[in-house]
Amino acid sequence: MVEEKATLSIQQELHKNLKLFNKWDLSEVVVSDPGLKRVISLKPLLVPTSMGRHEHKKFGKAEVNIIERLVNSIMHFGRKYAKNTGRMGGKKMKAINIVKSVLDIIHLKTGQNPVAVVVKAIENTSPNEDTTRIAYGGVVYHVSVDVSPLRRVDLALRFISEGAREACFSSPKSIEEALAEEIISAANNDPNSYAIKKKNEQERIAMASR
Repeated sequence: MVEEKATLSIQQELHKNLKLFNKWDLSEVVVSDPGLKRVISLKPLLVPTSMGRHEHKKFGKAEVNIIERLVNSIMHFGRKYAKNTGRMGGKKMKAINIVKSVLDIIHLKTGQNPVAVVVKAIENTSPNEDTTRIAYGGVVYHVSVDVSPLRRVDLALRFISEGAREACFSSPKSIEEALAEEIISAANNDPNSYAIKKKNEQERIAMASR
């Protein structure tokens, strides 16, 4: 019994000391948006892959590390408006290597912990309002609704990855450079950021539908 407790404590200590890609300490990162604290996971890990263990668990996506969710969001087919299938679907190691390079670029440009910059970008680009369609008496109305925290993070990651694809499509700029620039500008709340523009547009449409 004593040996089991000692082994468990050693495993917990090793787990705490894990750094992402052996470089970035996730324990330093703080989520400042109270609405997103429960859905942005910063659990320590070495490589951002969970082998899809969350797939059949309700709200299991909230327990997936936020960097892995960023990796999943950039796994995309090469065509501009194609869905998440085809040549890029499932090439997760390629996406992990892209994000690994992106974190290095962000650190070189900002001098900060790149995971903290990613979290700040997600907080700045997650919309609070959206519109939904309601049919009443044969007439369809667009009504403003609040967005759940989990969907806020999903939309923020989608906007960031779309902005990177738009920037590097038919351009000599690499996906690593485009994604790093998009994350940094979103973290700085730059109005020229694609993700910030998409968020503001969505909230503007929702405000008009109140």
